[in-house]
Amino acid sequence: MCALVGVFFFLWPALTLLRCAFDRGSQTDAIPAVARGLFRSLTPRYERWARARVAAGKAETLDVGNIAGTEWPLFGSVFYLRATLALQEAWDKDHKLLPQAPRESARGAVDATARLVVDPRHAGWVRRHWGDRYLDTEDVFYRMLIIDALAAHARLTASTELLPLLRTQADSMAAELDRSPHGLLDDYPGQCFPVDVSSAWAAIRRADAVLGTDHRAAIERALRGFTGERVGAIGLPPYFADARTGKPADESRGCGNSYFVLNAAELWPDRAGDHYRRYETHFWNRDWLAAGFREFPKGAAHGNDWYSDVDAGPVIRGFGFAASAFGLAAARAHGRFDHAYPLTLEMVAASWPLPNGALLVPRLLSDAADAPLLGEAGILFTLTQRQILTTRSVPSARGFTGMVWLILGLQLAIAVVFCWPAWRYVRDRKSAASAT
Repeated sequence: MCALVGVFFFLWPALTLLRCAFDRGSQTDAIPAVARGLFRSLTPRYERWARARVAAGKAETLDVGNIAGTEWPLFGSVFYLRATLALQEAWDKDHKLLPQAPRESARGAVDATARLVVDPRHAGWVRRHWGDRYLDTEDVFYRMLIIDALAAHARLTASTELLPLLRTQADSMAAELDRSPHGLLDDYPGQCFPVDVSSAWAAIRRADAVLGTDHRAAIERALRGFTGERVGAIGLPPYFADARTGKPADESRGCGNSYFVLNAAELWPDRAGDHYRRYETHFWNRDWLAAGFREFPKGAAHGNDWYSDVDAGPVIRGFGFAASAFGLAAARAHGRFDHAYPLTLEMVAASWPLPNGALLVPRLLSDAADAPLLGEAGILFTLTQRQILTTRSVPSARGFTGMVWLILGLQLAIAVVFCWPAWRYVRDRKSAASAT
């Protein structure tokens, strides 16, 4: 039994990390093997969870302040759908990537996940914010998730059933954003997060590919929400803004910037390189222990190097959990494999992969009651993002950080502690048998 524990919980994660270190997908635009294993493990679990959650109807009763119960199930579902689509696009180019096309092996999960996102009971919290016009007025975060989920669903299934809702939401969201005074709208009354506005435009662009519509001119005009007086001194969007005046209401933060820089590569490719360079200058950090993106800019007056909130996650020694996780996706999209490679190894090391394909630490840290699979879905999303900006890439370098070495050493040491008695027992039994 001790040997089984040692192999399952310690030796296997260490070997998976070493395999990841030499995997071409960790260092280039290819999709890492660990992501493919996670997809195979997560798909049946996500389908069961999505179907059970919709059937239970619990979401309708949750308080608007319960972010984990209201936002996370939908957010995680969009992560899963977009990751599945990315895998399908990669499979179309290389059938050796997976034994079966993701659109076939994950058809049940894709359908169940999309229906969870559009389930009216899962809109209970935004209906209490916006009333019966929650699908027609602002409500950027929720409507963005609807558009993103349905665009991925349509491409993966070729189903036309949900296209009317997709068309209505994409066209109405684009029109409302385009005619807004400053290119910004609220997620919730009085709460505007510019990163969600950029995510809405990215979702609309992906919907165009399904619907045959064209919002390129509006997307170009949308830059007004992320330039000039809309941004601070470092030239990146604030975490929080006033949609009525267009003025920043907070400083720029890593948890928003990682996603904004990812979106920028898709929306404004000719300008996205400048966004990434600014992000790197003010937020990227590497020291003897770790590499990653900070939650707050270098030299920020408040100096919150130890911090936590629902969007940033834990901030440890200045490094932001969400900033670095989604920074990996942004780095891959921009071809910055010098950043993506160490972030990938840190993510795999810290997630503690198990032989069944599950990731132990994200599973433990996710909300067990309402979004138990959010962490794994988010990691699958980040690891499956492909390079968008192809004009320039920076090759991988120095993947192992002190944190990765420490975790690897710990895993191997504990594996030896658990497996050594079993090895000695087997050796002694063989010796005894030989003596007789």
